[in-house]
Amino acid sequence: MSGTERSAGSTRPAIIIAATPTPNGDLHVGHLAGPYLAGDVYARYLRALGRPVIYTTCTDDSQTYVVATAARQAVTPQALCQRSTVAIENSLSAMGISMAGLPPIDDRYRQTVLSFVTRLYDTGRLRLRTVRLPYAERSGTYLFDGLVTGACPVCLAGSCGGTCESCGHPNSYDELLEPRSTIDPTDPVGYREQAILVLPMEDYRQRLTEYFEARADRWRPHSMQLIRELLAGSLPDIPITVPGGGWGIEAPFAETPGQILYPWIEAMPASIYSTWWAAGRQGEPQPVEVDELWRAERDAEVVYFHGFDNTYHWGLMDLTLLMAHGERYVLPESNVCNEFYDLEGSKFSTSRNHLIRGSELLAEVTRDEVRFFLALTAPEYQRTNFTRQALDEVTELRLIEPWNALAEAISLLIAGRAGGMLATTPAGRARAALVQARLRAAYELDTFSVARAAETFADQLARLRAMAEDGSAEPGDLLLEARTLLAGAAPILIDLAEQAGAAGVQLDLLAEPATEVPAFELPRLASRIESPDSPTAELLTRTPALDGAV
Repeated sequence: MSGTERSAGSTRPAIIIAATPTPNGDLHVGHLAGPYLAGDVYARYLRALGRPVIYTTCTDDSQTYVVATAARQAVTPQALCQRSTVAIENSLSAMGISMAGLPPIDDRYRQTVLSFVTRLYDTGRLRLRTVRLPYAERSGTYLFDGLVTGACPVCLAGSCGGTCESCGHPNSYDELLEPRSTIDPTDPVGYREQAILVLPMEDYRQRLTEYFEARADRWRPHSMQLIRELLAGSLPDIPITVPGGGWGIEAPFAETPGQILYPWIEAMPASIYSTWWAAGRQGEPQPVEVDELWRAERDAEVVYFHGFDNTYHWGLMDLTLLMAHGERYVLPESNVCNEFYDLEGSKFSTSRNHLIRGSELLAEVTRDEVRFFLALTAPEYQRTNFTRQALDEVTELRLIEPWNALAEAISLLIAGRAGGMLATTPAGRARAALVQARLRAAYELDTFSVARAAETFADQLARLRAMAEDGSAEPGDLLLEARTLLAGAAPILIDLAEQAGAAGVQLDLLAEPATEVPAFELPRLASRIESPDSPTAELLTRTPALDGAV
């Protein structure tokens, strides 16, 4: 990029993993405002630095939430997964999430999961434990995760099994208070003992403690508080197998006949598999061994993006699973965790139909508008709120109207100068360098914040518009600063940046401010998708009819 000196370590490969979406429905706006947009912005930033990046995820088909939702909808889990996976992939693509797609959950996937777990078994890392599990007496079903609901034993909030969305603490086995079946709340619930295989997290306490001491400043405070709370007490065993009723991957161990692998432990080998699959789809040489890109000697920078409610799983459980493989795998550099994004004052809820699906919003609003507003209001450190009225008003006030006014002022300013070069001043170059530095700081992992990036862009856009309209800026300075600002906003405003680049505007996030710039026009922003035949609208309709209903 124009001979710009790269920062140290900039050629290090990066693997970015967004939380694996459960295929029990399409993604809603709350999902998109969390890990998927944030991970995409970080991936695009690293690519702008010249870093090799794989940004990926895959559906977690084995989750009990698929079974519970399928039962409510009176369809098979297989049919629900098929429909939801297509919808999720279409929504990610329509949102401009720069993944290679969602990999198939096929025999190669299952073999990757089984190999990952069998290696722990063969090296003696697993233990056989007898545990007490909730049991639906009438249906004869063991209840865990999405199959059971009750009260959290730590904060008393309503919670499903596994972990509490409110406080983030795990509730293992029989710890959930007043359990009842999510599929049939009238089914009496008792308890039965079962011998299962577990990975004792306590065995890795020292290494876990050292890991978090070294990386605490890269975690957001709420998630780090939860990690410290968990490390302050006895660490739970990680279930490796559970009596699962036939949905999921069959456990291959003689000690646990008829059981399945606990769905949550698939996320780590699933991420390894997704990385391998995505490498091939990106045109890179696909490794012979699926886990090669995660090997410690490859020294990849691994970063997870997920919600606070998954802090225990992605931050502690999956980390322990990697550590249990000795020094085989690289450990994540950081977990970037978001809080909940509310819809008109309360949490998005599929069961209450209190949601706006990403596909619905993107069929009406351009994705640059959606990306800008979701970035600006991202729930990074506390819950934030989405309303459609706010999206319309804020994007018009802080993005569309000032951008188009700036573009119009620049067009008038350069009239008659097409193809000419305009000189910049030292003051203009200094301002451009400051803006570039502020935006880059918002994208660096240690200080990552899409909200701050969007806020910086909006503030600087207002400043440039005022300069253009009052005539206080040198023409060359104004063009340089506008070009620098758009280069810095390119990871968020992907379509605007693409249009400008296609028109010949140089967008280099690392370029030193130039002493002269060519005269150029800026593309205008449209506020709405005008035609139902637009590419985005067409993409969002490619969801197959549901088949396989019970």
